[in-house]
Parts: sequence; C-alpha cells; structure tokens
Amino acid sequence: MIILTVPIVFPVVTRLGFDPVWFGVIIVMTVFVIKSVAQDVTFSSIFKGVLPFIATDILRLVILIAFPIIALWLPGLL
Repeated sequence: MIILTVPIVFPVVTRLGFDPVWFGVIIVMTVFVIKSVAQDVTFSSIFKGVLPFIATDILRLVILIAFPIIALWLPGLL
C-alpha cells in the first residue's frame, strides 16, 4: 500500500514545503510498524501495548515539524 501511495503523496508533501528527508523518515517508521504487526494478537491488546509508543511518536513528530533541521543534521554532514 505504501508503494502505491507514496508516489502520489510525495509531490503534495514537497509542494507543501516539507523536507523529503523528513518525509522519508516517517515512511520508514511506518513500514517497520506495519511489518511488526502480528496476526494472532487481538486488536485491543495491540492498542494497549502500543499506546505509549504512539504518544512518544506524536511527540517526536511535533519536534520534527517544529525543528526540521534535526532530521537534516546528519545527512548534511555527508
């Protein structure tokens, strides 16, 4: 699904002024989350276990949106 939607969403994201590196970091995080979901675990137990990570992910996103230079610091060194 990500392979199908990223080519459509990416031009919109860049036209809105977001950095492509930042967008790539978010997409990679999404891929890891999707890949780690188990089939035999109930939906409610997944939410209970993932809730702290969602909260810290939202905090991380807010920090990256407020200070995008954080995501660009290391690639800028190369």
